[in-house]
Amino acid sequence: MNAGPWLPVPPHGYGGIENIVATLVPELRKLGVQVVLATVAESALPVDEQVHAFATGRFELLQRPYNQVCGIVPAHQAAVMRRAAAGDIDLIHDHVEAAGLSMLAGMGPDAPPGLHTLHWDLGKHPELYGSFDGGDRVRVNGVSADQLTHAPEALNKHAVGHVHLATPLAVDADKRDKHPKGDYTVVLGRINAGKGQDLAARLAHLHGFNLVLAGPVGPFHTPQTLAAADPQNPDVRFWREHVAPHVDGDRVRWVGTVAGQERDDLVAGARATLFPLRWNEPGGTAVVESLALGTPVVGIARGCLPELIEHARTGLLTTDENELGGLVHAADSISEQECRAEAVRRFTPAVMAASYGNLYQHLLSATS
Repeated sequence: MNAGPWLPVPPHGYGGIENIVATLVPELRKLGVQVVLATVAESALPVDEQVHAFATGRFELLQRPYNQVCGIVPAHQAAVMRRAAAGDIDLIHDHVEAAGLSMLAGMGPDAPPGLHTLHWDLGKHPELYGSFDGGDRVRVNGVSADQLTHAPEALNKHAVGHVHLATPLAVDADKRDKHPKGDYTVVLGRINAGKGQDLAARLAHLHGFNLVLAGPVGPFHTPQTLAAADPQNPDVRFWREHVAPHVDGDRVRWVGTVAGQERDDLVAGARATLFPLRWNEPGGTAVVESLALGTPVVGIARGCLPELIEHARTGLLTTDENELGGLVHAADSISEQECRAEAVRRFTPAVMAASYGNLYQHLLSATS
């Protein structure tokens, strides 16, 4: 299981892919799968064996110029290939963007079969995805059906379907006590143009609802660290030019990165979670977490959202961003219990692990 060199597993707060790996691995081990985790040494997730090239996560270096950081992923991937060469690995499940897919293809016909999970926008990396050939040994899976519709033909030839993301919060979600609701809406996630926090902030002022923005700005998790950030960092520039002018500390607040119980309480106490998307969200971890915490979703009906949310039952969706503000005020019509029940039915770790177990068996049978 290759989680990459950027953050520990589980992460200390932000870390979508690392959280998914941390959710999947324990369930796989319950099914009898022995897991060798390729990560960083500070990872605390119990596994059968750990492989690493770095002591700590390299996330703070991620947005530096390419010529300063281009050795990080190859160093990590080399450790993965050395471990795979030992001969006792049955299958490699990779989560490292672009480099993971090329590594699997380049390991040669005698390497173990590989499954590469696509967690991102498949309009990226056209040079790689448009010409990819992993032979019979490498397969890819999406994290939503919509995501795979945007894959180039060469990549889609290797697709074995999609597996929706899961959250541990969905376990027994329908049995937990209701959380008292506050008078605010929350947007949870890394602050950037695709997530649309600037739109959410403008709508809050226009339609008169309180808004909490929670998530990092690039690698900066608090107002203190952000104040000293390089203003040319693209996420920092987006924040300063398009979001910060609307953050008044009253109608619109930014609380930085929240994690653990603090994050759960923030989401559970919200009237709604808002997804003012400007891109086709591939997976939607925050969506399924919101349902598990009994908070309806209000958002733009694009990407994975129509697959995860049933309009008027577990949330409210629209294709017109001008309607979002009104839908926030209508979110009280959605039943908290319906949201929790949907999470239990579809988004538990056991459901995700069973789906991946089926994909592993498919790959192993096809390459045996």
